[in-house]
Amino acid sequence: MVVLGTIIVIALIFFLASIRVVREYERGIIFRLGRLVGAKGPGLFFIIPFIDQLVKVDLRVVTMDVPKQELITRDNVPVTVDAVVYFRVMNPEDAVTKVENYITATSLISQTTLRSVVGQSELDELLIHRDKINESLQRIIDEKTDPWGIKVSAVEIKEVTLPEELKRAMARQAETERERRAKIINAEGEFQAAEKLSQAARIIAENPIALQLRYLQTLSDISAENATTIVFPLPIELLEVFKKRT
Repeated sequence: MVVLGTIIVIALIFFLASIRVVREYERGIIFRLGRLVGAKGPGLFFIIPFIDQLVKVDLRVVTMDVPKQELITRDNVPVTVDAVVYFRVMNPEDAVTKVENYITATSLISQTTLRSVVGQSELDELLIHRDKINESLQRIIDEKTDPWGIKVSAVEIKEVTLPEELKRAMARQAETERERRAKIINAEGEFQAAEKLSQAARIIAENPIALQLRYLQTLSDISAENATTIVFPLPIELLEVFKKRT
């Protein structure tokens, strides 16, 4: 009875040790005596205790910060750039067997690629056309990590830090540009006003009666706004108009 009880206890221990549960977002990679068996999960499955080895791999999207990189752009401007990489494991077997640590490897690849791509870009491209640089980073990193079963879904440059001297120079340049635009707008306004006055002068020169009508309109406006007596010179031309009619 003692031997039978011992066997039952050992069998129960082996049975409990063989039970494994993998969550929905995980996969279990099984190695049997060092040889890859395959991926299991999600759910409940069994392994052979002391013979099978289980390695769990998370399939959720990983958000990884790329450390700040100090580099020089193609137009010789020193900048400090950091980024964030979004990736996930698509093939858990490759992620375990083809690279020692896929997170560390992806981080190092992202750093070197960031330095390379930004170093080949000019400062204006880095500040204005950042979307194109992000797409280029995503494509290159994804190609390099694809053999490891990693899919890079997006790469975003978070911040571009410029030297203080360059910031002041860019601020002066922006202020000068704003002043230039303001002067151009004022000049265009004066030109349009002068053009309209010139057109009005030509019309009055062709029709002298228009000047007299404008004169009378001015008198009417003044009399409506002020209650005091106003002495206003009467132009000779106005009298000549009535004289001609007479």
